[in-house]
Amino acid sequence: MLSAIEHTLIFITVCESVLGVLGNGFIGVVNCIDCVKNKKFSTIGIILTGLAISRIFLIWIIVTDGFLKMYSPDMNVSSDLTNYISYLWVIIGQSSIWFATSLSIFYFLKIANFSHRIFLWLKGRLNRVLPLFVGFLLISWLLTFPQTVKIVNDYRFLKRNRTWQLNMSKSEFFMNQVFLNLGNIFFFTLSLITCFLLICSLWRHNRRMQMNVTGSRDSSTEAHIRTMKILLSFIILFILHFIGIAIEISYLTVPENKLLFISGMTTTIIYPWGHSFILILGNNKLKQASLRGLQQLKGYCLQFFTVMNKSNLSTVDINAIC
Repeated sequence: MLSAIEHTLIFITVCESVLGVLGNGFIGVVNCIDCVKNKKFSTIGIILTGLAISRIFLIWIIVTDGFLKMYSPDMNVSSDLTNYISYLWVIIGQSSIWFATSLSIFYFLKIANFSHRIFLWLKGRLNRVLPLFVGFLLISWLLTFPQTVKIVNDYRFLKRNRTWQLNMSKSEFFMNQVFLNLGNIFFFTLSLITCFLLICSLWRHNRRMQMNVTGSRDSSTEAHIRTMKILLSFIILFILHFIGIAIEISYLTVPENKLLFISGMTTTIIYPWGHSFILILGNNKLKQASLRGLQQLKGYCLQFFTVMNKSNLSTVDINAIC
């Protein structure tokens, strides 16, 4: 039986999952509609749509894997579903982080201002850099799949043979996990570097503007500060995502501690749902579309309550006549 704390964390995880699906689904729909209207696919539109779709599938995989391990551990070990989830986790998990890294690189090359020759060369070839970056994702998949097969087989053997678990050193186990997540670590590091450089560029530009402009801050300064806050929020959520993954990996060494696994699952999902709302609030197109959607929803709710009130009044009148 799960404790009250574990049930509370599961409820929080479900709420996070619903918010994540809604937020990322909204981003995907808005960008698809925008592409249909303009009859062309922009680079940022492709990145945001791919990121939203990959995060929706990632949330479902995290939740499905979590509920199987909590409520059907025997099925999780004996069924081939474990293999499918593990392989999908590799493909979708790395794709999600790849799209997030591509978004960081896009903003870095678009917004940052450096005089270095390499930066200027990359900035002038932005539309070529990102397609070439797909090669890193393919290489990561090729290197990760054999390790994934080994991890899945070892985990099954671990569940069936407790002696093997005692003989296997924890250092060897965690080294296998590090090799399994080398691609994610590479994309994660690259994303942090580009975000850090972009924050440095924005901070330096903001300092120059404050020195040249007296009085209250202008709209450009406010935009730069808002962008830095968004980047810092993204970095914090990204780090929490990897902390959650590390907690879930640690659970494999102590499978009886379900609270540890549920805590990791709750922490892991914070990033895919939280960053989607940060993107909506930080992107003018998405923000305006969300405001229009909320206004329409408010109008539908008012119409619904108006109809309900009228029907209640009619019922009261009929009862009075009878």
